[in-house]
Amino acid sequence: MIGEEDARMRILKKITPLPGRTVPLSAALGCFSARNINAGLPLPAFDNSAMDGYAVIASSCSKGGRLRVIGEQPAGPDRKLCVHHGEAVRIFTGAPLPHGANAIVMQEDVTREGSEIRLNVGVEAGDFVRQRGCDLAEGQIILEKGKQIRATTIGLLASQGIAEVTTGGEPTAGVISTGDELVHPGEKIAPGEIYDSNSALLNALLQRCCARAKSVVHCIDNRESLTEAIKRGTKNQVLIISGGVSVGEHDLVKEVLRQFEAEIEIWRVSIKPGKPFLFGNIDQCLIFGLPGNPVSAFVTFLQFVRPAILKMMGATDLDLPKVPASLTVDLTNDSERPHYVRGRLENGRFAPVGRQESHALFGLSQSNALLRVGVGESLKTDQMVDVQIWDW
Repeated sequence: MIGEEDARMRILKKITPLPGRTVPLSAALGCFSARNINAGLPLPAFDNSAMDGYAVIASSCSKGGRLRVIGEQPAGPDRKLCVHHGEAVRIFTGAPLPHGANAIVMQEDVTREGSEIRLNVGVEAGDFVRQRGCDLAEGQIILEKGKQIRATTIGLLASQGIAEVTTGGEPTAGVISTGDELVHPGEKIAPGEIYDSNSALLNALLQRCCARAKSVVHCIDNRESLTEAIKRGTKNQVLIISGGVSVGEHDLVKEVLRQFEAEIEIWRVSIKPGKPFLFGNIDQCLIFGLPGNPVSAFVTFLQFVRPAILKMMGATDLDLPKVPASLTVDLTNDSERPHYVRGRLENGRFAPVGRQESHALFGLSQSNALLRVGVGESLKTDQMVDVQIWDW
C-alpha cells in the first residue's frame, strides 16, 4: 500500500497529453487550449457610446445651455459625422463616437425642442464614452495554453472573430462495473440484488471531465465475461473498472488483467474511502480499478482518475478547486489512512453530510465538497480549513 501523493505522482508520470485537434468554437466548451491565443482586436474596437443620448463636446456644454442637433448615429456602420462647438449628434448605445465629440449626455438629461436640445446637467469630458481598448488591448493574451475554455471564454473568442480553436485531445473511455449482485436500472430486482449505480456515476463524472465514455458495460463475477469486456474496453485510451479489485474470491480483476500482460503500477492506496485501488496499463490503454462501493469509487475517481484525464486533455491545473471554510463540527481521524469527509459548503461553512461510510450514496448526493483529514488529525468547530469543491 502506498501513499496517495505517491500514487498520484506515479499515475501522472505515465500520462502523455493527447495530440491537439481543431474544433468549432461552438464545440469547445470544457476543452483546454493547446496554445496561447492573443487578441487580434482591441475591445472596444472603437470609441463608442455607453448610453442612448447625444454626442457632444464637453467644453461647449453648460447646464441650461442649448445645442443644435445635426444628425443621428445608430449602432452599426460609422456615418462619419463630425461635431463642432454648439452642436450635438443623436446617438445610441454601442454607436461609434462622431469625430470631435468627447462626451455623451444621456437622453433623460436633456429636453428636446425641435432641432435643439436643452441641457439639464453639466457635462464632463469622457462621460459615458467607452474608449477604444479600455477593456482589452490588441496583442494581449486572452487564453493561455492549458486553460479550460468556459462559456465566457467562448464569448470572448467570438468577439475576436475566432470561429475555431485548437484544443487538447478528447480521451475516450470504457467503463466496466462488476458484480453478480448488480442489476441495470429499470429492470426487475430480486432479493439480494442492487441496482448498478457506479456505471451511471462514473459516466457522469467522465462527462464532467469532458471525456467521452464509448462503452459502459456490466460484467458478472465470471472470468470469461470480464476477459471479453476488458478486451473491448482497451480499445479506448482509458478503461475504468469498478469492483473486483479487492482480495476476495470473487475479485477477479487483477487475475484477468495479468492474462493480458498488464503492467500493474499501483495496487492499494492509503486513502479512506478507497484503499482497494488499482492502476496500470495494457499497451496504450490506462487501467483504473476502483472499489465497488460507490463513495470509494467517487473519491478515487476525483483524486486519481480526474487529474490523469485532464493531463491527457492538455490541462495545466489538475487539482480540484480549493476554498477556505470554517467547520461546523469537531472532526478527528483515528484511522491509519487520510479520510476524505463528504460535506456541504455553504456561505463559507463546511458541514459533514450523512453517514461517512463507503456505501452511503445519499449523503454523497447532498454534498458538494470534500475535506481531507490527515491521520491522527483533530479539527475543531469554527477552525478554518481548505475544502475541495468537487461539484465544480
